[in-house]
Amino acid sequence: MKDRKISFGVNIDENLVKELDKVVESSEYLHASRSEVVEAILTAYFRSDVNHEKKARELIIRRRKNKL
Repeated sequence: MKDRKISFGVNIDENLVKELDKVVESSEYLHASRSEVVEAILTAYFRSDVNHEKKARELIIRRRKNKL
């Protein structure tokens, strides 16, 4: 049985949207939506063997300092 889907809004940088759209377009044969691509990326991230809290904190700080 599939997990229940929850919809929530996010605001992301325009450049990230462009990159996301490139992935969606290059996967046209899959008929994947933005949401599905984002969910796949998040799934891969959370299933990886990293400390997610530590990594998220590091990425947020790097992004705020324009080093990401």
